Amino acid sequence: MPRYSALALLRARFQGARYWKPLWTGRTLKAAYDVVVVGAGGHGLATAFHLARDHGLKVAVLERRLVGYGNVGRNTTILRSNYLLPENHYFYEDSLRRWETLSRDLNYNVMYSPRGVVDLCLSDGDMITASRRGNAMRLAGIDSELMELDALERFAPELAPRRSRRFPIVGALVQRRGGTARHDAVAWGYARGATALGVDIIEDCEVQGLCTEAGVATGVETSKGLVRANRVVFATAGHTGMVGAMLGVPLPIETHLLQAMVTEPIKPLINSVLIYVHPGHGETYVLQSDRGGVVMGGYLDGFPSYTREGQWHRLEEVVQGAADLLPEIGGLRILRQWAGTNDMTMDGSPIMDRVKYDNVFLNAGWCYGGFKTIPASGAACATLVATGLAPDIARGFRLSRFATGHLLDERGGGPFPVRL
Repeated sequence: MPRYSALALLRARFQGARYWKPLWTGRTLKAAYDVVVVGAGGHGLATAFHLARDHGLKVAVLERRLVGYGNVGRNTTILRSNYLLPENHYFYEDSLRRWETLSRDLNYNVMYSPRGVVDLCLSDGDMITASRRGNAMRLAGIDSELMELDALERFAPELAPRRSRRFPIVGALVQRRGGTARHDAVAWGYARGATALGVDIIEDCEVQGLCTEAGVATGVETSKGLVRANRVVFATAGHTGMVGAMLGVPLPIETHLLQAMVTEPIKPLINSVLIYVHPGHGETYVLQSDRGGVVMGGYLDGFPSYTREGQWHRLEEVVQGAADLLPEIGGLRILRQWAGTNDMTMDGSPIMDRVKYDNVFLNAGWCYGGFKTIPASGAACATLVATGLAPDIARGFRLSRFATGHLLDERGGGPFPVRL
């Protein structure tokens, strides 16, 4: 195979020669489709992929900016199904099982790494809460282990759990099959797979309004013109409130920022995902990326915002928590800080349902769980859109639950209830 220097490749690029083939760009927007999906993030792309593969529909994905520009590229890549409520743990477990085969299904390496998720307990009360969650998971056939210090020391020796700390570690709830995947690869893999199935992915195409006639949606107005569709799906995480305003439907969703940051790369140190909910600094979760950087995150900022700007006080709180947990990383330099815009519902659980019109669908409100649920969300939403009936594991996510009081009160921000 010929080898090219970086300068030769750059020169060839500007001279018009191509050594690579675009995977999804260059598609032409057609006048009409069976389904238009608004939003080319993880959930939108996965929904389009399953609509085309499983239901044979003609689909377009319309994206205001670029594929993967939003939350799918602005998260900490954690995958887990360690939820308490049945409506959540069955859905997240379905997603985790799909993660295990996703690289094969897409024929694209999404770098799924089942390194284990460790929810640390700092008191006997935490252990009781963790055991309740773990028992609920095990009764549902989901892997879960409650570890005391000896077992935790063997599983995560980098923690040195017996080390003297302000908030001593007494044990942990561990899900070995949990872990991480590469966020960019997930977006690229779904975009490539959907395009191969005939889906048109149109970037720089802002949806400006919904077209209706006789109480039915007939298409969308975009910056590139009118596009007709039999069904419309909105999967615009972080901007769902704006979709509600456009449709004239108030939604029980606020947009909050979730901060994260990464250090300079170091040699392998952290073998799993460590989640540390402590009285001093709130929640901190820590993992090491495939490139060696230590990735850290925590709670929401606590106020609505669309800015995606990093907040110094959140960086300070998260870093202090990480340094309390792993003092050896205290001297590392922070390379980058970012924020994702999270759809936060009033009960912390998602919405997958029709909205206002029988042929308009909403896939939103994933709160902390957006990245980890992409595979299951895409399959379930595609089934709802194509057949009109949500699969059993997604029926609890109806919008009507906020009117009837059948809430799924589980924010899912860590191993224990999150109180903002």
